[in-house]
Amino acid sequence: MDKVFEIPIEKQFEFDARVASVFDDMLDRSIPFYSEVITLICDIANSYTKDEGVVVDLGCSTANTLLALRSKVDKKLTLLGFDNSSAMLCQAQKKIDAYGADIKLENADILELNIPKSDVIIANYMLQFVRPMQRVQLIKKIYNSLKEGGIFILSEKIIFEDKKLNKNMIDIYYNFKKSQGYSEFEISQKREALENVLVPYSEDENKKMVLSAKFKSIETIFKWGNFVTFLAKK
Repeated sequence: MDKVFEIPIEKQFEFDARVASVFDDMLDRSIPFYSEVITLICDIANSYTKDEGVVVDLGCSTANTLLALRSKVDKKLTLLGFDNSSAMLCQAQKKIDAYGADIKLENADILELNIPKSDVIIANYMLQFVRPMQRVQLIKKIYNSLKEGGIFILSEKIIFEDKKLNKNMIDIYYNFKKSQGYSEFEISQKREALENVLVPYSEDENKKMVLSAKFKSIETIFKWGNFVTFLAKK
């Protein structure tokens, strides 16, 4: 169970072994409707792929999305996961081995990665950890790595441009985390650890950034408070 922030923090947030060991619990208790979003992504991927299609998960962490795709999509797909945290990939590989799943993982810097040609590219709550100056270039690389007609599914935490509404949404989200068993101390500790590490954009800023990379469209397919999932088409 996630107890990472029960003690005073000594460093900024990072995806180390301590976080990786409890990351699945952290996701379930920190991201509203996390499992429902994964199911939605699987259903969409099923609609946009054919047998022998390629699906890439950038920042795959412990491979939850890839394992869900493997069990929910009724096609034979090549499933590839990339992450720069060896601790996360270690946890992912244990789960993949336990299920006997044909999923390939690679430790890679997403910014330097030569992304394979893909039908679907997924980035769940990953781009927000990329420095703003580097995001546009990464989005362009994702666009170039998609096959014609391919899709990019992007989930992000967002901010609201209306300051009062933004504060309201932050308060609502904190109450959500309290309802999941996190204490006020844990919540404040995590917020401090993520300061300047997780840099969210607004919903509109994310859409403009994706369209600037020549995607022909981007739609919001899920939204709860300050969590959004987008679908962009090449």
